[in-house]
Order: sequence, then structure tokens, then C-alpha cells
Amino acid sequence: MTGDSCLDNTVHPEKICQARQEMPSDEILRDMTELFKVLADETRMRIISALTSCELCVCDLASLIESSQSAVSHQLRILRQARLVKYRREGRNAYYALDDEHIETIAHFARNHVQEAFHRE
Repeated sequence: MTGDSCLDNTVHPEKICQARQEMPSDEILRDMTELFKVLADETRMRIISALTSCELCVCDLASLIESSQSAVSHQLRILRQARLVKYRREGRNAYYALDDEHIETIAHFARNHVQEAFHRE
């Protein structure tokens, strides 16, 4: 066997008990999975990354990520439904921002993890 499997079949009940107590409910796990599904799109991650620096209107986002306003609006709708971004209207423009600091934290940690993993190779 390789290093990714146990060589003996010893079960550690105290660790299983601790992990079971700290494990989120099935409903929370489903919602977490849905969150990562929404984040698993490069265009949506570009939008979230852009919004970590400041609030932007759809026109600005489309220009920044080099996409059509229609395509950006579609992705923003998905992000809004997942409660990852919020918007406000000012005249004829819709300005978007991250919904809360947790979204910025997720993006920050993901970026740092990828950059550190890249530099270890």
C-alpha cells in the first residue's frame, strides 16, 4: 500500500466522536457544497476578486474582466442568488459589492493557498 492508506486497521473512537460532534449538519454541508459550486466558475471568481478591492458597476466589471455586460449580469445574478454579492442602484447604474466580509475572507484564503502551493512546487 502507498502512503494514502492505513497499513493497519486501527480505529480511534475518541477521534471519531470528536469529529462527529464538530461535523456540521447535513443541511449545512449541502449549503456549503452549493457555495463551492457557485465559486467553481472562473468568471464568477474574477468578479469576486475584482469586488474585493471596491464596489463596481456592471459596466466597470464587464470592462475589467473583458466580458459583455450581459454575461457579467448573468453571473452577478447567480452570485446574488447565492448571497455572495449585493447591489444598489444609483440612477441608471447598478453597483455591486461583496455581501459581507466572509466572502472577501474566502477569496483571500483561496488566493493565498493557491499562491503558496504554487511556490512549493
